Amino acid sequence: MISLDEALRKIFDALPETDTEDVPIYEASGRVLARWLEASRDQPPFDASAMDGYAVRKSEARPRAEFAVVGEVSAGENYSGTVRSGEAVRIFTGAPLPVGCDHVIIQEDAERNGTRITLRDSFDSNSYVRPAGCDFRAGSGVGAPKKLSPVDTALLASMNHSKIPVYRRPVIALLPTGNELSMPGDSEPGNVIASNPFALKGIFEEAGAEVRLLPIAKDNERSLSTAMSLARDADILITIGGASVGKYDLVRSVAESLGAKLLFHGVAVRPGKPLMAGILDETMLLAFPGNPVSSIVCAHVVGIPAIVAMQGLGRAHRKRNLGRLETPLGPNGPREHFMRAFVKKNCGFPSLQVFERQDSSLLSVMASANALVVRPPFGGSLDQGAEIEFIDLEAG
Repeated sequence: MISLDEALRKIFDALPETDTEDVPIYEASGRVLARWLEASRDQPPFDASAMDGYAVRKSEARPRAEFAVVGEVSAGENYSGTVRSGEAVRIFTGAPLPVGCDHVIIQEDAERNGTRITLRDSFDSNSYVRPAGCDFRAGSGVGAPKKLSPVDTALLASMNHSKIPVYRRPVIALLPTGNELSMPGDSEPGNVIASNPFALKGIFEEAGAEVRLLPIAKDNERSLSTAMSLARDADILITIGGASVGKYDLVRSVAESLGAKLLFHGVAVRPGKPLMAGILDETMLLAFPGNPVSSIVCAHVVGIPAIVAMQGLGRAHRKRNLGRLETPLGPNGPREHFMRAFVKKNCGFPSLQVFERQDSSLLSVMASANALVVRPPFGGSLDQGAEIEFIDLEAG
């Protein structure tokens, strides 16, 4: 067995490169920006009114001052003339300030009589002008790599970009294996419902991948070989089950018969010890254990880091945070243990409730967890209140 650190290094070194593509800006949210994009103009591109009111010269804005209203300008228009002393232009939010004006009197502070206005005895002295470039200047931009939020796409649109260069979504093929498996709604007595693919699909799509679900492969060489051939165009093929060393655990032998180069088989983690990795043609092969929790833990500690790395966001473990135990824990064994837990985040320093039942078949416990507490190999006993690392499963 190798450590998780070494396993991730081998995976990162062997990952296929991910190319880039241009997508319409309305499809860019959630994608990873592939290169620096800069603004082609200032925002706003002109001095603009921040309120509805009257554009005047600030030096003339005094209590009871009178102005002749010589025109009107709204957003999307320009006032063609030049405003002289004693003149005002009716202006609306977002409109460019007329030449000669540097101040906006809000409409509530002006009394209008025909074509003239008089300022009230007491009025708001704020200028209500958004200077050109107050949001950003031409040449400023958004750096890469960066996972784009909806607000980021609005910013890039304001910078005048309609097409956004992003990393292509890694294509993940999921291959459940096992004679005992059936799909939901199609179960027979003695069968086990294939639940793992649906968890993994959601986990990997949230991480930015495109996921394909392959048909269940039976525990024989012909079925496995045929199913694996369907994933030759995927970036990563993830088999589920059949990764151990039992009579019907054939994933390794079939993969090697197809020419796969083995990277490792067996990782010192709990759950997930049978985890295997290799290269099959141009495709990364990851063989996950079949126990539901084992498969889901492997998805979080191996699958997500691989998907993140392929999108240019760095090669690293999932982020680990610090929290305090609500109850004591006994010593840990020789494998790094990822224990299902519930983290309370609204009480200052995170507080962790580690579930008593940690069997890797218990989906109900996994569904109640929002964190994985990380126990290092051969870690000693921990008292209540001890600090410990955890992975926040809700953090993406």
